[in-house]
Amino acid sequence: MSQVRVTTLANGLRVATDTMPDVQTVSLGCWVGVGTRNEAPSVNGVAHLVEHMLFKGTKRRTAFRISEEIENVGGQLNAYTTREHTAYYAKVLHEDAGLALDIIADMLQHSLLDDGELARERTVVLQEIGQAADTPDDIIFDHFQATAYPDQALGRPVLGAAEIVGKLPRSALVDYLGRHYSGPAIVLAAAGRIEHDAFVAMAEKAFAHLPNTTHPEPEAARYRGGDFREERDLEQLHLVLGFDGVGIHDPDFYAHSVLSTLLGGGMSSRLFQEIREKRGLVYSIYTFTGGYRDGGLFGVYAGTGEGEVEELVPVVCDEIVKVADGVSEDELARARAQMKAGTLMALESTMSRCEQLGQQLLVYGRPIPVEEIVTRIEGVDAAAITAAARRLRQCRPTVAALGPVHRLEAYDRIAARLA
Repeated sequence: MSQVRVTTLANGLRVATDTMPDVQTVSLGCWVGVGTRNEAPSVNGVAHLVEHMLFKGTKRRTAFRISEEIENVGGQLNAYTTREHTAYYAKVLHEDAGLALDIIADMLQHSLLDDGELARERTVVLQEIGQAADTPDDIIFDHFQATAYPDQALGRPVLGAAEIVGKLPRSALVDYLGRHYSGPAIVLAAAGRIEHDAFVAMAEKAFAHLPNTTHPEPEAARYRGGDFREERDLEQLHLVLGFDGVGIHDPDFYAHSVLSTLLGGGMSSRLFQEIREKRGLVYSIYTFTGGYRDGGLFGVYAGTGEGEVEELVPVVCDEIVKVADGVSEDELARARAQMKAGTLMALESTMSRCEQLGQQLLVYGRPIPVEEIVTRIEGVDAAAITAAARRLRQCRPTVAALGPVHRLEAYDRIAARLA
């Protein structure tokens, strides 16, 4: 059994706990409701660089001391940046929750952003950008995002552009923190062996310096779609074919998620069976969805050989068309079961529950009971799946390809197959 409680502090910070009395650990963290899409074009990458720099020393702790204190108690501390939020989180034994909370609060409120550390960390991030560029099955998704959402924040890379990151001054980081890191923008979530009232009392003290201000809303998402191709001397062609999906508040969100599972979410999915098992055209193929506040993406990734691409693309398009014509009850039941199992299995992890709680409060403004999620999944029927598939085909597709692209058929031909 678990118990979820939420308290909002005077400075707007929401404190949420999911108490699991039968475990010995606590996962906790701050989920900040800003990310890459909150950046101006001139500072693309600043959200991610801020995330790095908050580990580089505060008024009370050096960078080494931050890592030393958490590891002295056997804990783990990490962070990540996405297009819509940034997270700083830790996992510790339950008796060390206060220490983990104090470290994260110290980082978010009192980081020095030292110029010397910034110079070193810019170099680290530039190495990260270079590594991503050298990883075709990674960087292809940045090209896909940029093609789907051109000339807007949602289409720019999370890591940022090297030519911008390499010159970002300390003032840009200070300005970003001051504009966006405030009480109303942050959820402090904890899951595990934690007592809510005691945790709230610790949070009130730890986050006493967090301002109660609101941050400006990002520009609206404007899906356009289009074609990106880059010839590279690679053994494989890396291809992403995608569409204008649905946002996280859209009533069809769960239908699109079940469709993704059915079409390319596992070894029993249509794409895996037809393209890998029956035809041997790929090693890796899968579908994915990405939901934002006001839009989303639905896509298919495939990695294939130069000689197989001419057969691959028509088959992928054909499977997308066919799923809009109907699905069987057996495959629909299997897709729903996969999603339900994944949801319920995540309940066994304190970190999964902590992250889910933080994200739900940022996105929906309330915790979502697991029973509600399961009900929404079970409510997806065959008609909802075919409607979702047809909705995808009404938009201009996005094609992103990297590698030996010369045998990939023309964009207009691919779009015609899907029309």
